[in-house]
Amino acid sequence: MEIILLQDVNKLGQKDDMVKVKSGYGRNYLIPRGYAVAATPSAKKMHAENLKQRAHKEEKIKAEAQDLATKISGLKIVVGAKTSTSGKIFGSVNTIQIAEALKEKGFEIDRKSISLPEDQIKEVGKYKATIKLHREVKVDLEFEIVAE
Repeated sequence: MEIILLQDVNKLGQKDDMVKVKSGYGRNYLIPRGYAVAATPSAKKMHAENLKQRAHKEEKIKAEAQDLATKISGLKIVVGAKTSTSGKIFGSVNTIQIAEALKEKGFEIDRKSISLPEDQIKEVGKYKATIKLHREVKVDLEFEIVAE
């Protein structure tokens, strides 16, 4: 079964992608929840027209994301955390604290678009996070965890 995605679906595709899925998955899960529509000939024509109209807007958004990526790429962030004498952090550092540190520097980034290399950061040191600003624009951010 071929479908057109109406929003991003994890491990399947991005919004406006045309993908093939098993018919039960499409009919029973994706379409009823509003994640996709069936790719009928009329839906394909509407989809093509919408993509054509949206192409100019997408270029502008992508250019803005690339400008933001160049500004962020040279940025180094320091996040403070309470630590023990051996350098272990009480708790862990997560994307919320990195988003707050970016906000202090003047960059409004959603915490969901930040991904950390490890599940939990529990030691003092230097790390890299990946920020997804656009479907095609990703930037690596270096940050350091220090003891407060």
